[in-house]
Amino acid sequence: MWAKITKARGHKYLQIIHSYRDAQGVPRQKVLWNAGRIDNYNRKDLEKIGMKLLELSGSQCVDFNNLEGEAVVNWGYAIYKRLWEEFELEKIMNKIISKTKVQFSLNDSVFHMVIQHLLEPCSKLKTYEKQQDYLGIKEVELNSLYRSLDLLAENKEKIEEDIYFKNRNLFNMEIDVAYYDVTTFYFESVKQDSIKEFGYSKDCKFNQVQVVMGLFVDCEGRPIGYELFRGNIFDGKTLEKSLKILKERFKIRRVIIVADRGINSKNNLLKLKTLGYGYIVASRLKSMSKEIINEALEEKGYTEVSDEGFKYKVINYNNIINGEEHSERLIITYSEKRAKKDRADRNRLLQKTAKLLKYPSKIEASNKRGGKKYIKLTGNKKWELDRKAIETSERFDGYYAIQTSEMKVSPKEILQKHHGLWKIEESFRIMKSNLEVRPIFHWTEKRIRGHFVLCFLAFLLERELEFRLKNKGINASPNKIRDSLNSMKIVKLNHKGEQLYLKIPGDPLSNKILSAMKMASPKNVSK
Repeated sequence: MWAKITKARGHKYLQIIHSYRDAQGVPRQKVLWNAGRIDNYNRKDLEKIGMKLLELSGSQCVDFNNLEGEAVVNWGYAIYKRLWEEFELEKIMNKIISKTKVQFSLNDSVFHMVIQHLLEPCSKLKTYEKQQDYLGIKEVELNSLYRSLDLLAENKEKIEEDIYFKNRNLFNMEIDVAYYDVTTFYFESVKQDSIKEFGYSKDCKFNQVQVVMGLFVDCEGRPIGYELFRGNIFDGKTLEKSLKILKERFKIRRVIIVADRGINSKNNLLKLKTLGYGYIVASRLKSMSKEIINEALEEKGYTEVSDEGFKYKVINYNNIINGEEHSERLIITYSEKRAKKDRADRNRLLQKTAKLLKYPSKIEASNKRGGKKYIKLTGNKKWELDRKAIETSERFDGYYAIQTSEMKVSPKEILQKHHGLWKIEESFRIMKSNLEVRPIFHWTEKRIRGHFVLCFLAFLLERELEFRLKNKGINASPNKIRDSLNSMKIVKLNHKGEQLYLKIPGDPLSNKILSAMKMASPKNVSK
């Protein structure tokens, strides 16, 4: 294609010519466009010529005078859509809906709620109203969102099992460790029912009803399964039912359960042994026998691990449960850093103790928690500082005990596995803050249970993305990941009735996420 100037009647004309060969190979020329007299061109004529040349070249032509903005929409959710597909969640949702007479798409409804929960948590009504915020997402009815929660609640266990068994390669199926912990989720209510109940709140919301969750995660922090309990159940009493997740539903026969001291009771440890599971649990050193305590605090026998004042000692002993002896090991650790923290914590309590001793009525009005633990009642019924309690506390500064059934696993590996407890603690923190399980905008038991299934699915996708980024050497917090995906925007434009899309550059992390997921970015401008 080329430009040709011709003369006629004393004037010059511009033509756009296309050269080609015909079927016989003979060179030919074809006039594509007559651009008019050159001497008559004004600015608009030149613009018209430029637009026509772009059009003839196959490039996209845009007249800015006819360009109208319509909306700014998110396309970063496509990252989670890829994971949704890899976990075969659409198949799982379609399988559920195929057994019902429901007409709407369960997959579209649940996917949209999960995406909204991951990128900007809000109520289901707000989720419905924000559908236009995502490029190309399929619209659903508001009632479909609520109805989907019922179906999720009814199929909770089936969803967990299908995810686990269909994606064995995504999980570490040579699984040797499962982390378990319990937390609470409170409601802005005092109304009790079959699941909401008053209890010990880990959010310090003692005047509101709550539910209790027991959660298992794998060694990478991805959720395996969970159980909900009434709000007044004690941590230690959740374990038996939760273990059925591993034994009966996931067919995991041999695993080491790692947990905090909340589940460390003789009854729970016996159940773990009976089911064939091992355990690594935090232990209450102060509750051990005098002989064990003396041996633990004895300087001899410790192995130095670092120059930072960390060391450990192994004590073999027999734990008597229901009259039977069970071989166990105590891994006693000492840390200078922990000792400083213990001293600082006690000094803060002693400051409160000093204030309480000035107002004895406050001591009698409550239990002996906090600063009250260092106060005692004398024979003449006066409160005074309990120096013996302070000395006892000082004796254990810096010490920590881990109790385990694993006799062949090295102490360093035991410590490493126990250190992984931060993963489940972080899991609960993410669920409560980043994913905002609370506030819960539902009041019936089925809708509450459905809401938690939704949170489970969202948490699974978030953790998997975080894990894949980590494997690529990209350490990004859930907050940074969410901000990055929300930065991936497209401006929807209308040009003479035709839809155009202008990509807004995302933040630096967005390109790394796309690279890690092996996904291409949209063109800067596209139809």
